[in-house]
Amino acid sequence: MEPAFWQQRWADNQIGFHQAQVNPYLQAYWPGLHLAANSKVLVPLCGKSLDVRWLAGQGHRVMGVELSRRAVEDFFREQGLEAQVSHTGAFEVWRHGPIELWCGDFFALSRSDVGDCTALYDRAALIALPSAMREQYVRALAVLLPAGSQGLVVTLDYDQALVAGPPFSVSDDALRQGFAGWQVDELEAVQVIEQSPKFVQAGASSLWERVYRVSR
Repeated sequence: MEPAFWQQRWADNQIGFHQAQVNPYLQAYWPGLHLAANSKVLVPLCGKSLDVRWLAGQGHRVMGVELSRRAVEDFFREQGLEAQVSHTGAFEVWRHGPIELWCGDFFALSRSDVGDCTALYDRAALIALPSAMREQYVRALAVLLPAGSQGLVVTLDYDQALVAGPPFSVSDDALRQGFAGWQVDELEAVQVIEQSPKFVQAGASSLWERVYRVSR
């Protein structure tokens, strides 16, 4: 997707992808990763997700990356946090305590930008990208994150021919092919079609939410 697409979605407040509560899969499965409390977590395409603050509340340092400045502004305003703003390369970096949100294009990140991140949380990035960009995204993760890194990835799996993304469908096979070279363990698969009228109206009979643990 072109950056202008997401900028317009935020400008028009068309952000149905934003969750008004902390993701339940994150709460259920993150503790099982047994990460050190001070580990630094990369959260690509984070929006204004409440998950960022939850991760910080677990004792982690959190590096979110988000294209939309409005999303970054909204996060700090809605959380009642005052941010210090600086610039690093092409990014405007907003910081408060253990939270830093990098406003800019994820694909412009370098290994030095990410620093000592050793964990990944992806609820909204992989499914926001069409196939070719997903491949680019996963290749970027392999460059940015060192061996030994691990994290959680949440996907949606449905008949893409019936519903145009985003969110895009990522099948189990596609996820495993994309993360070739990583250990991939499916932790849960939940059928959510009954809670998804958009997909029912489009004729979809199945919509799976899948949760994976990924380890380099």
